[in-house]
Amino acid sequence: MDLCPFMLFKPNVKSRQKDLFSSTAPPKSMIKTSSSFYLYMGMYAVVEFASRDSVSSLLDVASVPSNNHESTVPYKSRLLTLRGPKEVTNQQSRKQNHPQTTIPINELIQRVSQEKSIDQQIVSLTEAYQLTEENSRLRFLVCSLVKDIASAYFPECSVELFGSSVNGFGKLGCDLDMFLDLDGISGRNLKMPKSSLAVEYQMKQAASERSATQSILSVIGGCVDEFGPGCVGVQKILNARCPLVRFAHQPSGFQCDLTANNRVAMKSSELLYLYSQLDPRVRHLVFTVRCWARAHGVTSSIPGAWITNFSLTVMVLFFLQQRSPPIIPTLDHLRELAGPADKSVIEGNDCTFVSDFDRIQLSGNTETLEKLLCEFFEFYASFSFKQKSINIRKGKEQNKPEAAPLHIQNPFETALNVSKNVNGTQLQRFVALCQESTWLLQQSDTITPKGGYTVTAWGLATLLLPSQIAAVKSGKKMKREPASERIKSLLESLKNKKQPRT
Repeated sequence: MDLCPFMLFKPNVKSRQKDLFSSTAPPKSMIKTSSSFYLYMGMYAVVEFASRDSVSSLLDVASVPSNNHESTVPYKSRLLTLRGPKEVTNQQSRKQNHPQTTIPINELIQRVSQEKSIDQQIVSLTEAYQLTEENSRLRFLVCSLVKDIASAYFPECSVELFGSSVNGFGKLGCDLDMFLDLDGISGRNLKMPKSSLAVEYQMKQAASERSATQSILSVIGGCVDEFGPGCVGVQKILNARCPLVRFAHQPSGFQCDLTANNRVAMKSSELLYLYSQLDPRVRHLVFTVRCWARAHGVTSSIPGAWITNFSLTVMVLFFLQQRSPPIIPTLDHLRELAGPADKSVIEGNDCTFVSDFDRIQLSGNTETLEKLLCEFFEFYASFSFKQKSINIRKGKEQNKPEAAPLHIQNPFETALNVSKNVNGTQLQRFVALCQESTWLLQQSDTITPKGGYTVTAWGLATLLLPSQIAAVKSGKKMKREPASERIKSLLESLKNKKQPRT
């Protein structure tokens, strides 16, 4: 087994970490190089070792639980428990625990309200919500634990992360999307020898590629359910457009989705990551708009008619392509810059775009985050959703090819509408909230706190407060007028006590 040099430990409340290593354990030089602690249904530590040999040496001295021997499934993973007779010292108990979820919205409002400008508020929000290095390492670790299970059937397989975990826009607490890749298995597309004899593996033939994917995921899902330590609530959702296995990984707290034959989604993640790295304003604006959308129920973790985070991200990218000059290039332009090694066609879909950042000319646009946020809301408050489609490949509005309320073209599978699930009511509500948010930001001069001592919500914080205006339900455009009593009362409700703002 090709061991990843990461392990996940759950310290027993009566043990010290050093108690684990007996005289037969690996030398100290081979033990951990770094570790990070976090709390989720108990205290855990992600430990990185110097080498894979160090992991092997440790596993050689790890024991199988002695209690309930007959009912224990003897599957050995890199999820271990530390046990020992000694009490945890005060120093051990004060280990810094890294957060794994976002802070509550009320705490976020208080935090950003203490910033001195809306630009600083947006940066502060991003820093509070983005994945930490420790959380990212934990995600790769969980992915490698799933690979260990899949490798029992497919030794040369790989399990890769995609989606929010790696596209640059993931927030603490987001789902963990994984892709089971079998295309790297050796022996494919080998040239036949000149002699008349050739050796081939005997393999079963499924009725179709989709059927093969369903069978593979069904078996792997069963193994995760029966043998995967900490894996609970396993669901095999095999009849979806993209079959998947969904489960919760209790030690990490992640909600996990495992798919196969989903290479277009992998390319979408790569594209979003590229955009996220071209200009820091891209990430800041996406994080802010996503947070705003969740605060008002525009997006939801429950499947339904809501706008998805992916759709919302594409809307932000499209808006940034409309600036003068554009802040990010179109997908077609990225395709023109691509080299021979970048060429990628997946199931007939052209997924080609440049991977070398040095070949992309950076934008000369210098607009502030405050201006961009206000212009984003104003842009979509007046967008012609009834007639036009959003298309980041072309970077311009196009006539809608179908009658769906919201049409956002899939960047690679161009015949698909990624927002087909959104109904007219939800779109109307989104537009009304954009109108309200535009108005609130235009009142910033009126409601920006004066003096150096206040925790009153202002600027970006006011956009995260509950919306109660009639326009959100009716869809009517708000009148631009001085701050209303309703806004003043909402702002007043956020006052706890006067504090100096640094």
